[in-house]
Amino acid sequence: MRSRIRGLLTEIRANPKSVRFSDACKVADHYFGQPTQKGTSHRVWKMPWPGDPRVNMQDAKGKAKPYQVRQLLDAIDKLERLEAHESGNE
Repeated sequence: MRSRIRGLLTEIRANPKSVRFSDACKVADHYFGQPTQKGTSHRVWKMPWPGDPRVNMQDAKGKAKPYQVRQLLDAIDKLERLEAHESGNE
C-alpha cells in the first residue's frame, strides 16, 4: 500500500491541476487518518500539529480543486519535516 500511495503522491506532485478527488483523499487518509468530515462533497482532515489547522478537499466533478491539492502537498511536506526533526534526521 505504501508504494501505491508514494506513486499517487508522485503523480499528484507532477500535475496538481489534474488530480482525481478519490486519489487526493487516499493520500490524505494515508498521511492524516480518517477525515473529521466525510459524506458530503467536502472532506476535512485535522493536522497533527498545534493550533487548529485543517486540510479541506472538495469534489469538483470528480476532480480535486488545485489550490486544495497544493494545500495537501504543503501539509504532507510539513509533516515529513516534523517527523524528520523528531527522529533527528534533519
